[in-house]
Amino acid sequence: MSTPHYTGGCQCGAVRFRVEGALGDASVCHCRMCQKASGNFYLPLVSVRQARLIWTRGAPKRFRSSSIAFRGFCAECGTPLTYEAPDGLALTIAAFDDPAGIAPRIQWGVEAKLPYVDTIHRLPGEDTMADAEAASFLADLVSYQHPDHDTDQWPCEGPTS
Repeated sequence: MSTPHYTGGCQCGAVRFRVEGALGDASVCHCRMCQKASGNFYLPLVSVRQARLIWTRGAPKRFRSSSIAFRGFCAECGTPLTYEAPDGLALTIAAFDDPAGIAPRIQWGVEAKLPYVDTIHRLPGEDTMADAEAASFLADLVSYQHPDHDTDQWPCEGPTS
């Protein structure tokens, strides 16, 4: 039986990682620090636990967000990447190349949960190109985002010719 492995990284590709071994618990945290750190309603995280984390390109810059925790992020594009506390390190789920298989199993910090989070799934849903006002410029959009796999090329400094 082979050891599971996962890859991921930031939006621009300046920081990439590989995890060898089983991931730990996956969760979402609604606490105000996680909201601010992610700029979002909550922060989905998965524990690395006993797995081996290898930074394969670059390394996150770290911000001490409290007396016990650090937050790691890409210094180039700002992508949130880690939560580091005395009980271990967790990675942001959406930073993985294939986040669909890492489903959260618990919510933490529910005292700070925004009141509309539980009803977002009831909002109407549309495909990106259904936005008629944006479709004209989206049709010609060129993404500089790093692909969801490792590559020798990465556009962290913008487009190359």
